[in-house]
Amino acid sequence: MTPEQRFARWVRAAIVLFVVIFVYFVFADTYMPATPQSRALRQVVRVAPQVSGQVVAVPISNNARVRRGEVLFRIDPEPFELAVEKAQLALDQARRDNAGLDASLAEAQATLSRQRALTAELSRERNRMQSLLERGSVSRQRFESINADADAGKAAVKAAEAKVNALQVQRGKAGKDNLQLRQARNALAAARLDLRRATVHAEQSGHISNLQLNVGDSVSSGAPVMANVGDRLDIVADFREKSLRHVGAGDRAWIAFDALPGEEYPARVTSIDAGVRDGQLLPDGNLAHIPTTDRWVRDAQRIRVHLRLDEPPESLPPTGARATVQLAPVDNPVAHGLARAQVALLSMLHHVY
Repeated sequence: MTPEQRFARWVRAAIVLFVVIFVYFVFADTYMPATPQSRALRQVVRVAPQVSGQVVAVPISNNARVRRGEVLFRIDPEPFELAVEKAQLALDQARRDNAGLDASLAEAQATLSRQRALTAELSRERNRMQSLLERGSVSRQRFESINADADAGKAAVKAAEAKVNALQVQRGKAGKDNLQLRQARNALAAARLDLRRATVHAEQSGHISNLQLNVGDSVSSGAPVMANVGDRLDIVADFREKSLRHVGAGDRAWIAFDALPGEEYPARVTSIDAGVRDGQLLPDGNLAHIPTTDRWVRDAQRIRVHLRLDEPPESLPPTGARATVQLAPVDNPVAHGLARAQVALLSMLHHVY
């Protein structure tokens, strides 16, 4: 065989190999897509106190394992205890004020009843004097005096009624619906809540991270002082949108973590995001911004896919850990076998890089 023939054979073999690889790439990208753009995410709670004060105890350490409800740190409770006592005193004072208003209201109602009785008697006396005046049996001066007393009695009744109404408004409803008591009880409940919040508990089980809090530090309400990394693991992978044509929730997948080379973990697709940030138009009053590019072939858009491991590893990867995700959306044993081979190869490559 001449050198030209051998060269032509190598060229044909290279062309055939290129075509085979190209066809396999198109097939794999459609029926068993993979991506190294994946991370392991765990829910991170930013721990912040709900009251301000000075820290008096920090019973945990950085990177320590905590359970839900465990004490993370305590704020000086003395100011809040004083606030509770003050609110309790205000509640007692409201009860005493209501008792005084009840007594004043009872006295005013008794005065009103007495005044009404006197006014009724004066009205009857005026009527008798009117009859006697018509017969000439009584002087007009006497009649006018009785008439003035009757009018004064009516005015006194109206004044007594106004006082009763004012006391009733000031007293408000009786029992638990009384406004003063409700306000005092609400203030007492708020003070007790602040006292409970002086002790900060873990909202979830996990590991404490970025703890830089010491006894004597002053903390402010709403200002985070540490992070609590939870145990729920969510794998997010970014695939080219054309690779997700056959992918849906429940499809099989395998995941290889960079930190655990040579190991693959079975998983399932849980959901696919409904969009990306570039697909959100904000009503900010500006005209549309159209990006320009001189590239002939533009970058493919990537869509985020969420996955859940069938059996998580004994030691959970840290949040943000890199991973490679291999999907097998088509229920075909050949596709599944090739997908397993792909992810095994990619996992072995993690020993190198």
